[in-house]
Amino acid sequence: QVQLVESGGGLVQAGDSLRLSCVVSGRTFRVYTVGWFRQATGKEREFVAHIDWNIGSTYYTDSVRGRFTVSRDNAKNTVDLQMNSLKPEDTAVYYCAVSQARGMAMTRREWYSYWGQGTQVTVSS
Repeated sequence: QVQLVESGGGLVQAGDSLRLSCVVSGRTFRVYTVGWFRQATGKEREFVAHIDWNIGSTYYTDSVRGRFTVSRDNAKNTVDLQMNSLKPEDTAVYYCAVSQARGMAMTRREWYSYWGQGTQVTVSS
């Protein structure tokens, strides 16, 4: 099993920055990709970004590319999501997730086996 715990959410104003962190524990040898997803009220959970646990390569959805940066610290078993120039439409519950597969665009929820409990990000206008 793999356990994930997110932190760092909060209420910010448009244009502000926020950094989310995801601690990965348990059978980390099963971790190949760590992704960030978000779910706004009344909407489906959508892909935001992912990072290859070993190689460090990254991929972003178009709406956040250039504003968000995903990084990992293998020594601390953490994956962070630095979010800059936040917009009201970024408001959502953010989840980190682990996949036991790797690929260039790991964007589908069903490819991820383990999920954190989520952290709320609210961006006011």
